[in-house]
Amino acid sequence: MSHTTVINGSQVQNREVGWITIERKTGKHMREQQPLWKKLKLLLLFNPLTEWLDTTHLMRLYLHHAAIEEGKEEASPASRNRIKAFVDFYRINMNDFTPSDITAYATFEDFFVRAHKPGSRPIYRKDDPTAAVIVADSRVVAYEAVAESKKIWIKGNDFSITNLVMDKQLGPKFADGPVASFRLSPQDYHRYHSPVSGTIKQFRSMPGDYYEVDPIALQSQVDILTRNARDYVVIETKEFGDVLFVAIGASQVGTVRIHPQYQQPGNQIQKGDELGIFQFGGSSIIVAFQKGRIQFDEDILKASKNAIAVDVEVGMSLGRAVGEKVHDEL
Repeated sequence: MSHTTVINGSQVQNREVGWITIERKTGKHMREQQPLWKKLKLLLLFNPLTEWLDTTHLMRLYLHHAAIEEGKEEASPASRNRIKAFVDFYRINMNDFTPSDITAYATFEDFFVRAHKPGSRPIYRKDDPTAAVIVADSRVVAYEAVAESKKIWIKGNDFSITNLVMDKQLGPKFADGPVASFRLSPQDYHRYHSPVSGTIKQFRSMPGDYYEVDPIALQSQVDILTRNARDYVVIETKEFGDVLFVAIGASQVGTVRIHPQYQQPGNQIQKGDELGIFQFGGSSIIVAFQKGRIQFDEDILKASKNAIAVDVEVGMSLGRAVGEKVHDEL
């Protein structure tokens, strides 16, 4: 299906040119909605020449400037005029959000960080601390070891958990453990939630670059995730041990923000609690577990081995603490 619409003042073809995913609710293979111009831009940005440009720092300067300018534009009152075209292009169901009336948003930025209506995203086994849940409306891949994720999904030359957190004491705790990667597209709900219940053990905010997190970028040799701006927390749990949650900004994301109450070690967080927000653009989340502490759901693992992400919603099942009984409901 295709038709012409207007995004950011330009006519673009609405073609399903994004990546193939599996919709978890139906099990159907789908192709993401993505403007054709964006797909072409990614193909131009991330090719062998990119590696050379990256060494010159020209790309970093360009993306940093673009993120600042885009943020200013989306916070302006005039930006609200683009909301309807955006909703139509991506077929966003506003009945899931509050407010559902698009005219209630003062700017595009306000719309971008819109909240879910209570009850629209039920939390799987909410009172069971042995069940971990999906952290964002997103596309997820999960692997039983970081090394496996590097072979299939994250191809950056120097990607490692240690480089991601820039901590030689913390990183090795997760070096050979299971890892889940959540990719958010611009049309998604851009608040993220805790996968587990526990105690905040550590917080850090790290400035950085603003590379795209599209699979084209992730599968290039540029180390996207370890260079982009990011916040992370370590959540201490009885059931899963320590859990690392890393929120990573991307092209056009001016702010990665974990809420202040979860920046304080010792504070409690419950599974499904809103942990923070991203501002305008695509973005990514990495959740890492210690070795032998989680069994990811089989449907996600199976798709991930074939380099296919699963289209999921906040609160669905992600996996269970090792040794716990499997449940079929999501």
